[in-house]
Amino acid sequence: MIHIIYWSGSGNTEKMANSIADGVRAEGEEVKVIEVSSATVDDVKNVDKVAFGCPAMGAEELEESTMRPFMDSVNPLLGGKKIVIFGSYEWADGQWIRDWQEEVESFGGILVDDPLAVYDHPKEDDVDECERVGKALVRA
Repeated sequence: MIHIIYWSGSGNTEKMANSIADGVRAEGEEVKVIEVSSATVDDVKNVDKVAFGCPAMGAEELEESTMRPFMDSVNPLLGGKKIVIFGSYEWADGQWIRDWQEEVESFGGILVDDPLAVYDHPKEDDVDECERVGKALVRA
């Protein structure tokens, strides 16, 4: 079982989460897509592979009221887990996802692919890339 936990304001990151899930399913693996406000620490603790999604917010940061506190609560559990991080952005250069990668890796999380940052809304090529990343997570 793979869990995909995300926060989405405009629906772009949600679309990415569902496309990653399609890739997971295409590899024959079970997947659960969870909006972060419904996620629990156990949703991370009880799996070996997890994907986290959040768009860039504010000064290129994770969403502060739900996603940031959730990540703070699960970061100590990331050691040895296979992880994908993803999200969308509409300004700057995507620094938020590079910072997020550094954070996840500093807690021992193993990124199975490059962080997936999509400018604005996911286009057809982006959806294909999300599906590819979902497949890579299964194979990791």
